[in-house]
Amino acid sequence: MTREQRGFTLVEILVATSLLALMILGAMAALTSSVRSVRSGEALVSRTDSVRIAQEFMRRQLSQALALPFERTDDLGMVFVFEGGDRDMKFVAPMPGHLARGGPHVQQISIGSGERGLKRIEFTHALLNGYDDPQNRSDERPPVVVLDGLQDAYFEYRSVDENGQLLPWTRNWDYPQFLPMMVRLVAEFPRDRPQQWPQFEVPVHAGAAGSVGSFYSRLQFSRQRRDRDSDTPSRPPQ
Repeated sequence: MTREQRGFTLVEILVATSLLALMILGAMAALTSSVRSVRSGEALVSRTDSVRIAQEFMRRQLSQALALPFERTDDLGMVFVFEGGDRDMKFVAPMPGHLARGGPHVQQISIGSGERGLKRIEFTHALLNGYDDPQNRSDERPPVVVLDGLQDAYFEYRSVDENGQLLPWTRNWDYPQFLPMMVRLVAEFPRDRPQQWPQFEVPVHAGAAGSVGSFYSRLQFSRQRRDRDSDTPSRPPQ
């Protein structure tokens, strides 16, 4: 007498298939979440490296700024060795690596406009050639983007008084004949970007070396400019 064999019912097959589908969906969700976390971590590391590289580059260039004139004005009869505002600054310094051949370069670091209304740090340079304006040279290069994706950014400058005490930070450097003692860049990222801008303050070696002596020179320069402005006759009203 043979025993009757019976297979799985349709209900059992459907239940098993549903359980298997749920297990596959759970595994896929976990895998997708893991991949997303890895990519997010890699993107954060990449952005952090970009900020670190940008700060290292700017720190090197600013710290090696030289008291070499790159511009001369006819009205005041003075030469410029450092121009600084809240959105850009210009100075003379050696270039890194093979670009250093030929001598120091006139360098400009500025805050420009990027995509989606964000800000970016731009860098331009040209070989120092007397008092030629690098912006009017035929070999002018397009600006190099040092870092982008900033919500806002601005420069500040600092020096010392006659007693060697640090003066407050200011957004405009009013003494282009002299180097500031320190330069800093204040920046912030968008709120939806989980990243902080590390504190960035750079001592200018050549400016710090003669900081106290340059105070009296700046004071004399301010007096001369004030006396010159007071001696200049005002224009009659049209």
